[in-house]
Amino acid sequence: MSGFRTDAGSIVGMSKPTDDELRRRFFYHRPTTNTLPRFDAVNEATFALAKLLRDTCPEGRNLSLALTHLEDVRMRANAAIACDTPDGERGDPLS
Repeated sequence: MSGFRTDAGSIVGMSKPTDDELRRRFFYHRPTTNTLPRFDAVNEATFALAKLLRDTCPEGRNLSLALTHLEDVRMRANAAIACDTPDGERGDPLS
């Protein structure tokens, strides 16, 4: 969904999400044979960066914010994998 605001404040070019779009955003997406390795790769990469930041940066607000934002990066990347992977590329459900 993209769009821009007019002078009156209304958003042009945005449509309301469909039921399928809402379902993708608000329901659990069980890991599959294709998505689990991608989740693991994101988690390992962000964990490695978190350790590097912890070991490199001095304590303080900026380190705390960097780690908080890295958590958000991890969550958004995993959400992209879970919610935006086309059904034909999802793989088989894990047992």
